[in-house]
Amino acid sequence: MKADRLLSILLLLQTRGRVAASELAERLEVSPRTIYRDVEALSAAGVPVYAERGRNGGIALLPGFRTDVTGLTSDEARALFVLTAQGTHAALGLDGALGSALRKVMAALPAPHRPAAELTSRRILVDPDRWMSGPRTAVDLDTLHTAVFTDCRLRIRYRHSGATRPRTYTVDPYGLVAKAGVWYLVADEKSTPRLFRAERVAEAAVTDEPVRRRAGVELQQVWGELRSRVENRPQGVRVQARIRRSRLDLAVRILGSPPLVSPPAPGDTDADPDAWVPIELTYPVIGGVRQLLQFGASLEVLDPPEAREEVARGAAEISALYAEPTGEPGRAERRSQAPEQHEGPGQAGEGAR
Repeated sequence: MKADRLLSILLLLQTRGRVAASELAERLEVSPRTIYRDVEALSAAGVPVYAERGRNGGIALLPGFRTDVTGLTSDEARALFVLTAQGTHAALGLDGALGSALRKVMAALPAPHRPAAELTSRRILVDPDRWMSGPRTAVDLDTLHTAVFTDCRLRIRYRHSGATRPRTYTVDPYGLVAKAGVWYLVADEKSTPRLFRAERVAEAAVTDEPVRRRAGVELQQVWGELRSRVENRPQGVRVQARIRRSRLDLAVRILGSPPLVSPPAPGDTDADPDAWVPIELTYPVIGGVRQLLQFGASLEVLDPPEAREEVARGAAEISALYAEPTGEPGRAERRSQAPEQHEGPGQAGEGAR
């Protein structure tokens, strides 16, 4: 383990330059004292490494020192070939570079590790898209990518969900994040962290102004904050319902945010697909419960009363619509006046969605 840690320190210093001992300790999950002992061990082995204490200090290699480390283990070689779907790299224009890089890595691998690495690339595939998600809107990441890597401010026209016209923002980008096949721009807008869904950026232009990020703040930290804000948003309307056991797995997949399932009642067994299973859901607004109409008579809303009434109204409107002969005058007008669809659990509260 120590040899692996020493190698990790050496590689980090080669790629990052001067690094604080506290940062190395955090990344390698050891204490700063252990890091200083490792630095002494590297120095004793002939590596020109030194430590500077103080506010602006850190650990660094002497300028010009490089080492060629090709001693990858079998598991490390296999890990390099378990990559995400090609679409992620293609969106950044790096699909060709990825293939070239993997070929170079394969050539540099010790001969005994090559068959396992090649087999891994053929047997393991990571597809980030959810089932039945449909084709995604094409996203042009070139301008966003340029702003991120040139450290320039970015001016965008962004269309929020449900809005008819885009709004203009000048933002300070931290980076791009691909989550479940969807690209997001993480940026500060007036020193406030914001999340922008890339496919909703109508226009983007890189400005000549240098980026104004908050000091000491990195992409991972901002993403963690924004993700927590989305996942832990304030509770809306809590809905008690029951669903046939045979439809429970489908409900968990469709509803986006898994419903809270009550423990099975005594004597209730998985062998009875028609048994009722109590569940609990949360919606930002009462109208969101209309989403549950898709389960028909396999799901019943129990509480609160206004949620039950909302589902009943929706069912009555659907029944009335299909009771009318097709093409009846005024039918289209009445359909256009039907209540708007509401976002379901797990879909509301994120302005970038």
